Amino acid sequence: MSGLVESRLVELVFPDQANHHGTLFAGNALGIMGKVAVVAASRRARNPVVMAASERVDFLAPVRVGEMLDCLAEVESVGRSSVTVRVEAFAESLTSGQRRLAIRGRFVMVAIDDDGRPVAIARAGNLECET
Repeated sequence: MSGLVESRLVELVFPDQANHHGTLFAGNALGIMGKVAVVAASRRARNPVVMAASERVDFLAPVRVGEMLDCLAEVESVGRSSVTVRVEAFAESLTSGQRRLAIRGRFVMVAIDDDGRPVAIARAGNLECET
């Protein structure tokens, strides 16, 4: 990923997040990915956002208890009030350092006002941080 607005979230997988196979529940994985999508979209919109849709989510490999889930979110596109965010989640062994792409998906987030109504997102010519 190489977008201008990226966010990262790393979480260690514990037994209470896993199923009877010792792998991360899909719902818990979606929750983690949703969090990092919110951060990326909020950073771009500079408004609170809510999830409007999860487009395609592919579960490519299991994430085992004791592994890290390293999620990287990138803003792909910005509409009038929506932000589409791509999230890739990598499973990583803490002992060997081996990584594999485990999950990927797209999330559509909508910027909202204090009353929960969609608001327009400012167009920005330059999304990079000032130094």
